[in-house]
Amino acid sequence: PVNPGQKEILGEKCYPNLKAIPFPVDVVDIFRKPDAIPPVVDDAIEIAAKVVWMQLGLAHNHAGDKARKAGLEVVMSKCIKIEHMNMFK
Repeated sequence: PVNPGQKEILGEKCYPNLKAIPFPVDVVDIFRKPDAIPPVVDDAIEIAAKVVWMQLGLAHNHAGDKARKAGLEVVMSKCIKIEHMNMFK
């Protein structure tokens, strides 16, 4: 997880930002207020993530467009858990 205010969540090390993660990240799942989304997307582009996923109720069209132009897949206002469960119905 990425959380600058925590060192650990559920036994997993927390990183202060995406760029501090020392291994490849495929999906950046965003649980932030809309005004905090653009810098997260900028970091996702910089680390060469493959997908930016904005959770249910979250969308930022400008940031989404920027991510798409950089070659990332973009999902807005959908819950990754619900979408995963729907694959098996």
